[in-house]
Amino acid sequence: MHNPFDAAERAVFRRLATPDRIQRFLDRELAYNKEPDGATCRSPRRVLRDRTAHCMEGALFGAAALRMLGHPPLLLDLEAERDDDHVLALYRVRGHWGAIAKSNFSGLRYREPVYRTLRELAMSYFEHYYNLRKEKTLRRYSRPVNLKRFDGIGWMTAEKDVWAIPEHLCVISHRPLVPARVVAGLGRVDERLFAAGLLGRVV
Repeated sequence: MHNPFDAAERAVFRRLATPDRIQRFLDRELAYNKEPDGATCRSPRRVLRDRTAHCMEGALFGAAALRMLGHPPLLLDLEAERDDDHVLALYRVRGHWGAIAKSNFSGLRYREPVYRTLRELAMSYFEHYYNLRKEKTLRRYSRPVNLKRFDGIGWMTAEKDVWAIPEHLCVISHRPLVPARVVAGLGRVDERLFAAGLLGRVV
């Protein structure tokens, strides 16, 4: 793969030598982007320059950083009801899935590569995925999307917003994670988990 980043950008990526280090960079060095919904969809180059990212932008950056390590640049979309979707950058180690993510909720971020299937990985987010009304909202997950399909628009370094990627995630099929017959009986999130999820939240 041709590396499209300049020398300064490559120096940053060289420091991100493991998935865990990529996640720490997302958490510690990038502010959470609280611009109005749909305002931006920055490429990884712009994320580096602006030092800010929301969920989608963080997933794109994570996928690019994983690609620099030799992983395919994969995204997975988590689909919710009465809540925002959430996007993960996927990676696989010895046949097990892990994820990197940027989120304003503390429980929706990194996952170690210990999950045998994508359903197992997606299910690990269920109890931590809730809205401010304390409803558990996660319902479906997508198949992995390899961002190589968007190399033609230069998704890693584009100066314009890369809306084609979230638009694609919105139209692909999603598999049910929670049986419809049990949704009505779901309980509310307990107070301690709710408070933990909001730890460090940017308002």
